[in-house]
Amino acid sequence: MAEQEGVIKYRLDYHPAGAPAESPDFAALRAWRDVLHRLGLVGQQPNRYDGYGFGNVSLRRPAGFLISGTQTGLPVRLAPQGYAEVTRCNVAANHIIANGPVKPSSEALTHGAVYAVDERIGAVLHAHSPEIWHQGPRYPATAADVPYGTPAMAQAVAQLYRDSDLPEIGLFTMRGHTDGVVAFGTTAEQAGQRLVAALARSLVTV
Repeated sequence: MAEQEGVIKYRLDYHPAGAPAESPDFAALRAWRDVLHRLGLVGQQPNRYDGYGFGNVSLRRPAGFLISGTQTGLPVRLAPQGYAEVTRCNVAANHIIANGPVKPSSEALTHGAVYAVDERIGAVLHAHSPEIWHQGPRYPATAADVPYGTPAMAQAVAQLYRDSDLPEIGLFTMRGHTDGVVAFGTTAEQAGQRLVAALARSLVTV
């Protein structure tokens, strides 16, 4: 049975607050999230994943990162009110502190783990793409027994970053999270281009 989407597995200290402040890099992240929605890589559809929202995006900040909120996949365009700010992410302790109009995505711990491996990473995009996911060994992958949103996933990401060509590829699949794909880059644009390019490669049939 596939693991249910949208379940927050980390310990969360959440404080309601206003929407994150506008900025050019935040606007770029939101634009890429909307592109991914149009491509079906982020969203909420009744015939996929039991109708739960899927996919999330984030942007590094000096004291943490901005991330789309839990179960915010439905809107075609997600306003700043659909984002939370994570101010502390302790992967080892499975603990997140966040504020904003919404609670952070259930994948926030995984995003934090990606940022932790390299300070140059500025944006992380988590999508759901059966086309990319079924490419198998083409991309680095976390093991099937590693669940999303857990310290075990964080450890698996760190190991992939050390022991594979993940730093150059900037994209990995999550074998224990059906159709789960994570792309990252110095900017949202670089991460988005890596993800869309992987989707295009998966559609090549000759």
